[in-house]
Amino acid sequence: MNASHNASPLKELHSDLAWKYKAHASKIETIWRSFSKGQRAQCLKAGAADGAVLKHSQDTSLGNVYKIVAELNLQDITTEPEFLLGHLKHRATTSLFQQYCDGALGTPGDRNFILEMMTKKNLRHVDSFKNSYTFFMDERYGDSFKIVSNREETLAAFGPAIRAGLCVPQSTGELILQRQLVLFQTLNILIEDILDLGSETRSKNERSKKSEQAASAALSKLTIQERPKKLSLPDLISSAQDQKNSLEEFLSLLSAEPVVLAHAVNIRFFSRPELVIDGKGRHLPVLSDKHISGALFEAIHSSIKGASVWNYICHLLDLLKDAAADKVYRPIILQEVSNICHLEYSRAQAQFIRHVQTGIGAKYFKRVANSYDSAGNAKVNMKIQPEELTRVDPQLHYVLRLCQSQTNSSKAVEWIKKLSDLYESHPIDRETLQEREIGALGDLIVITAFMQDLSPVISMPALSRKKGQMFVSRSQELDVELNKLRDEIDLREFAVPIDNLLEAGMTNGALTKLDQFVVSKTGSKMGFLYQDLMEDCLADLENQYRATKATLEKTQFIPLPTTTPPQSVDEKVELRKVKEKTRPSQSTIFEIIQTPEAPKEEPALSAQVFKVSQPASQVFSTLFKKSEARGSISWVAFESAMAELGFSVMPKYGSVYTFSPPDGMKENKSFTVHRPHKSRIEGYLIPIFARRLKRTYGWNEGTFKAT
Repeated sequence: MNASHNASPLKELHSDLAWKYKAHASKIETIWRSFSKGQRAQCLKAGAADGAVLKHSQDTSLGNVYKIVAELNLQDITTEPEFLLGHLKHRATTSLFQQYCDGALGTPGDRNFILEMMTKKNLRHVDSFKNSYTFFMDERYGDSFKIVSNREETLAAFGPAIRAGLCVPQSTGELILQRQLVLFQTLNILIEDILDLGSETRSKNERSKKSEQAASAALSKLTIQERPKKLSLPDLISSAQDQKNSLEEFLSLLSAEPVVLAHAVNIRFFSRPELVIDGKGRHLPVLSDKHISGALFEAIHSSIKGASVWNYICHLLDLLKDAAADKVYRPIILQEVSNICHLEYSRAQAQFIRHVQTGIGAKYFKRVANSYDSAGNAKVNMKIQPEELTRVDPQLHYVLRLCQSQTNSSKAVEWIKKLSDLYESHPIDRETLQEREIGALGDLIVITAFMQDLSPVISMPALSRKKGQMFVSRSQELDVELNKLRDEIDLREFAVPIDNLLEAGMTNGALTKLDQFVVSKTGSKMGFLYQDLMEDCLADLENQYRATKATLEKTQFIPLPTTTPPQSVDEKVELRKVKEKTRPSQSTIFEIIQTPEAPKEEPALSAQVFKVSQPASQVFSTLFKKSEARGSISWVAFESAMAELGFSVMPKYGSVYTFSPPDGMKENKSFTVHRPHKSRIEGYLIPIFARRLKRTYGWNEGTFKAT
């Protein structure tokens, strides 16, 4: 006996709708009753392909649709609010079996509705499903079976179920399941559209009702901008540049601010895959100090790798902009863009999994004993199907979906949206995630949303494992090479215990030794390894373009792309050492050792001095003052201070926000940040926020004067 291909998603959609309705019922009813007829139509059309919906229950313009879901029509849904509210309540608060038997508002159940359409409208399934039947009972809802022998005896055995209407021919059963599936898909989407449209009308009013009175007045001035429906290539270049700048800034802070490095090392140390228990309930001894050195190495390596990927993405998009009309170069660049974006998605997903399997989802993962991947990490498998948690823990269900290997960037959009909706209705659920999980989720959301925005703008091709592999294949080789060094480095004199990095000179000492160690093993600094990788790939792209163009034009000189024969590790190291000697005396853009600068006055990029309220002055003083104990700032207070300066904010995705300056500000650049865990800017986040504001706008403690 097999379940219909519709049965499993149907049960999940039913569960989703039940949960959404339980969480939002009163809000949905209030919003729906307040809507005009036009707004109700807008909601229904928003979730339909090309906005095509039934005009009335007998509308034949969409083919057989009216025979399957006649109630999903504009006339009934938009005229009186009770129609939709009654159907929604019925679908969300009763079981699938109850709906099979009885309909909403006195209408026939799904079985009788389909039987009536088959009788009166000649509705038929395209497949006959000969000798096959479908059960509609709670335990076997949607299960089908085919009689291959002893037909009469089998039918006699199932006679009571057939006579009770609980077992029907599969050709009928599939139509019933299809009806329910379409209804639940539509109602799930409709709820989201109702809440979205409703929240737009309420957003400005609600923002002035914060508990902190000092913040509420300023927040009322904060302009909330909706995310543009259609973005341009320059918009996306700006978005990628912002992410690149953010990652480069963080890399810089790892050496400039010991508290930032210590925090990053802690995160790597306590998220090691060895922390996951194996099938016998055992975990490896991971809390030994010897692992701290590897955690520090990983923290630096991960940061450089992320910054280099987004740097490369920015370069590719710039090339794409310049080659807009070049039919030869454009496809080459597009494939490289697609592959690097998929690489970044895989990287971000792997980091998210790392934190979930040692965090909120720990008991649902199992480490494979004595098994390691190419990077030397212990292999870990998920030991549950995420949908099993749909009812008991929706948040974990969505989180685990994002951890599945089959969840690519396109599929991730759905689960991120569900998670975002959950956090909007139940903000407290977000706080059950650890800070490191929130951070990793933010990175996953950034690349997922970026790919979703980018794809329609540039007609991004699918991932290719044969073409456009310049950066991907080489970065994977470099990744393996560097990961082998992780367990060899010894930084215990600087980093044990981890908070020892906060002592004077310890962070600089640890990073200096790390640099020296990597040079001794690879022939170059880690930053230069990735910078050279990026520059070599860009050069090879140009060579490939010239070769392809020359071939098409049949010119005499055809410059072939440079190819490097396979080299041993020792040969690579020697070549790098030679290159290092001839390299100009300049630091890599991915430098991890900060060059000390002579003390000097630091004039702001802008000569503006802002007169602000006392609460806003306190916010900026906390950010920019030089004392070790910098205090804490609530997210609301930060929003208020920015609003007081005339900034507008655009929620981009998840907990990512872009603050845009007013027209009168000299530095007309936006500032994108993640809303912090528990909505407080404190600890290692203080220098991160301060450094980014200083670099973007030239602000310091003297920029603000309290009135």
